[in-house]
Amino acid sequence: MAGAATPALRPGVGWGTRALIGVSGVAFIGSLALVFLWAPTDATMGVVQRIFYIHVPLAWTAFLAFGVVCVASIAYLWRGNPRWDHLAYASAEIGVVLGALMLASGSLWAKPVWGVWWTWSPRLTTSLILWLIYVGYLLLRAYAPTGTQGARFAAVLGILGFLNVPLIYFSVELWRDVHPELVVGPAAEEGAVERPMFLTLMASMLAFTLLYISTLVYRYRLRLLEEAVEKVRHAVAS
Repeated sequence: MAGAATPALRPGVGWGTRALIGVSGVAFIGSLALVFLWAPTDATMGVVQRIFYIHVPLAWTAFLAFGVVCVASIAYLWRGNPRWDHLAYASAEIGVVLGALMLASGSLWAKPVWGVWWTWSPRLTTSLILWLIYVGYLLLRAYAPTGTQGARFAAVLGILGFLNVPLIYFSVELWRDVHPELVVGPAAEEGAVERPMFLTLMASMLAFTLLYISTLVYRYRLRLLEEAVEKVRHAVAS
């Protein structure tokens, strides 16, 4: 038993993970340079519009994290391999943090532009519901009677919760909303923003995506270590 757990208990991260974290850091610094030194100031909103380059990538990476939760949850329910569950759990933790930052950055943008910190528009309301669903996912994992039962219930919630993401994306098209129109994705109009702004946004989205992936890899490895430690505890106790 101790021999089987030793490889998973190996501390630290591999060179691939460290390289990914380094690339993410460089990309993040580069994107911030573009945001504050190259992208033009918006003629209508002024300098506060630069939150756009943080808020939109936060929304994208939060949706990506919840998408990984959905796919990994389907794989866990289908195959029963706990490593899929660990991946879903790690991505949900990161997604909840990114979602909270998305909501907070949106409020910081809304106050000077709309005059309020929050309004119950369809886009904002559905985004808050999505975040609360995955907060519920983490609470379910924490308070379920058994780990296996919690993993199964949470997998179902993780799959159903992701159905809210397409609704959020198309909400500004489906209902009248004070939220700005779509600037990226299949429903966005070509040339919705100026080319320097669009390129800066793409660079920022790439940086945030790399940051999410590197964080996910690191958190996933930690969950494997936690599982190995738990197995050793049970072995010692028995």
